[in-house]
Amino acid sequence: MAVSPVGLGAMPLSIEGRPDEERATATVHAALDAGVTLIDTADSYHWHAGETGHNELLVARALARYGGDTSGVLVATKGGRGRPGDGSWTVDGRPAHLKRAAEASARRLGAEAIGLYQLHKPDPAVPWADSVGALRELLDAGTIRAAGLSNVDTAQIEQAHAILGDGLVSVQNQFSPAVRDSEPELRLCAELGLAFLPWSPLGGISRSSLDGPKDPAPAPEGAAFHRVAADRGVSPQRVALAWLLARSPVIVPVPGASRPESIRDSAAAPELELAPEELALLEDVLR
Repeated sequence: MAVSPVGLGAMPLSIEGRPDEERATATVHAALDAGVTLIDTADSYHWHAGETGHNELLVARALARYGGDTSGVLVATKGGRGRPGDGSWTVDGRPAHLKRAAEASARRLGAEAIGLYQLHKPDPAVPWADSVGALRELLDAGTIRAAGLSNVDTAQIEQAHAILGDGLVSVQNQFSPAVRDSEPELRLCAELGLAFLPWSPLGGISRSSLDGPKDPAPAPEGAAFHRVAADRGVSPQRVALAWLLARSPVIVPVPGASRPESIRDSAAAPELELAPEELALLEDVLR
């Protein structure tokens, strides 16, 4: 299923410091209005104990309340992590848990089958082939239509690809101006024809806006993005996303947002074509 060049990371709508539901819903609707057709969520995106699936339910309600057509929207969710409510994160890659989690996510999303289900993180206590095998069973059962991986290395991608074949469509690793150690995984995704979905794609870019205050000292790797942004009259966040999109045709960034203004700005990144000299400047600084 084809998706928009930039997705919406829905996690900020449900974790610590989350907005009220009215603003959260407005953020999802702003994304849809801007042409975003990929929404990234997870069963573990919540704040307090006992809220498993908070973000999935919120996204489902926002889609149901949207006045336009949502048939082309892909909701990608994840399973295999948990939040006990004390700020920590747990991991559980047991096949039985993943299958139960996927079935519960489908119910919360109101979907006959989950469009894209991603294994949130490898569990060191469970053989990788066993966790991936659960995804294979979910595909075969029709619970999910496509499978993805998150927080993985090249060996794990290759092993999963051997097990899942065409059922594996994406890899979601952290990648941004500040964190670029997933270059090997990005190259492998391009070779295998897998989408690469950078999470936290705006890392290293300090908050600023064209009509508001700017941080006095951007992170060193972000200063060049601020310079290009000032020259272009756009936000440095938009420049960062345009830089990512220029790196590989398989990249689909999923920046988080908790305000309509933020996702509107992110969704406009594909319209910003950086000149070769601008890309060279950014790469030189990052190196």
